[in-house]
This record gives sequence, C-alpha cells and structure tokens, in this order.
Amino acid sequence: MKRHAIAIGVLMLGCCAAQADERPTFEVAVVKHAAPPQNGLLAVRMAGGPGHGDPAQLTYTNVTIRDVLTVAYNVKAYQVTGPDWLNAERFDITAKIAPGTTEPQFREMLQSLLAERFDVKLHHETKDLPVMSLVVGKNGPKMTESKPDETPAGGPSAPGANFGGGANSGGGPVRFSNSGGPGRGALPPGGGNRMMIMNGKATMDGSGTMSQLADMLTRQLGLPVIDKTGLTKKYDYKLEYTPDMSRMTGMPIPMRASGNDGSAPADAGEPTGPTLENAIQQLGLKLERGKGPVDTIVVDSANRTPSEN
Repeated sequence: MKRHAIAIGVLMLGCCAAQADERPTFEVAVVKHAAPPQNGLLAVRMAGGPGHGDPAQLTYTNVTIRDVLTVAYNVKAYQVTGPDWLNAERFDITAKIAPGTTEPQFREMLQSLLAERFDVKLHHETKDLPVMSLVVGKNGPKMTESKPDETPAGGPSAPGANFGGGANSGGGPVRFSNSGGPGRGALPPGGGNRMMIMNGKATMDGSGTMSQLADMLTRQLGLPVIDKTGLTKKYDYKLEYTPDMSRMTGMPIPMRASGNDGSAPADAGEPTGPTLENAIQQLGLKLERGKGPVDTIVVDSANRTPSEN
C-alpha cells in the first residue's frame, strides 16, 4: 500500500512538471542588454501583445526585470520585491507572438521567458505595507467635472504601456504619459493623464475618474494609493509639484544631459515647490497614510545576464 501511494505521488509530480513544461512560449524571442543612453535620453517602451496595436510583435526597450514582472504577473511595481538590480539593469526584448494568443497566454509567455532566460525564481507573499488613501478634503473637491466626450489636448491617443521621455542639451522638457508615445496627440476619450517635467518641476493634468487618478498617483509615489473619495464622476485636474524621481515606477528616468561640447550642464540648483503629497490639496483632495495587507511577488533569485538567444 505504501509503495502504491508513493507511486501515485511521483505520478502527480510528473503531471505537474509536464503541465509547467506545456506553458506557452514565444515563437521567437531575443533578449539583450540595452545600449547606454545617448545624448542624455532614456526612452522606455513597452508595446505589443493582445489588445495592443501590434498583437503579433512584442517590443520592449530599456525595460527592467521589474517592468516585465508587472506585466507577466499582472501586478503593480510596488508589489515586486527582490534584488536592487531588478529595477536598475535595463534590457531590450523582442518576440514573435502567435496569432490568436490571449492575454492570459501572453502573460504566461512572459513568465516562461523570465524563467528560461533569466532563471527567475519567485514566490507570492502577503506583506503589511504602507498604503495611502485618496480622500476628499474638508472644503470639498476643487475640480471641474469633465464634459461628455471631452478629450484634453496633449497626451497620446493609443492605449498601451508605452512611455517616452528624456532631456536634451537645450534643457528641453521630459514628457511622460500613461498611454502611448512621448507627449503627442490627444488623451483617449475614456480619460487619461499626462505629465511633463522641466527644470526640476512637474506638471500633471488629465481627465478621468478618481480611480484613474489614484492609479497615476500610485506610479508617481511608488506605493498603493486607494481611492476612498466616494466621487463617481469624471473630472479634469491639474497638479504642479516637485517630483521625487526615486519613487516613480513604470516610467522612464530622465538622464542629465551633457552640453554640446560634451561638458556637464550647469547645475540649476535644488528645485523648490510642494511635494506631490502636498500638491494634491490643490484639487481639494488629500492623501492619508496607513498600512494594509498587500499581495507581493518576492524574487528569490535571478540572473543579471540573460542566457544566449
């Protein structure tokens, strides 16, 4: 009887291993270290896959392993913990996607790629983490309700996770957006946000629900922001503040540019102005700190150099 039970156990393990091996993979995938930024520009692009403009071609440029993990496991950046280099080393990834691939299959393909090329080993863990609640201030909201089908000018129109940004020797602005290319076109009809950083100061404006605003704040602050405003309509909003680039997630990092002669630019001095947490009061809202249980992905180990293509 004991031998029979052991045999069944071994058979079950074999079935599980076979199922893991049957996890879908990309037809062709090329992974390599990203080239150093040129002219002070670092543009991050995450495009392709089911529901995007090119469902048959994945193109990731200057992405970190944490960026890929957020898509592969459908989590936010603050939910991923592990070695510091996961958010520092940058890679270019291209892959062919079979016709008819569904979004769940696409995520499994990314999981396979991370396991095969970077030998990523991870586990889920619930942690008590700092969170912020977005609530209405004592004097009520100071935002204008969006008009039907109103689309503010400035942000990109195509949906997706495609971010661009950089600085140039002329001191030009750095533009980010939550959907599309670097600061061109119009925001989608469903609402969206755009952000511009220039001379150490940030301007963020958009149109949408408070849930969408909370999601944008999450990326800016690098921790969960939960909408507890009770506001159900869509609003237009604009914020001006001093960004903390070390906390921003899911967006490119602007690099200091050199002058036309290759020299370092003059230091513009320490930027002054309200933090994002204080600036949110411009909208008649406020952020309250707290703690709460958050499901996280803990990366136990991974290789910094991907296996050969």
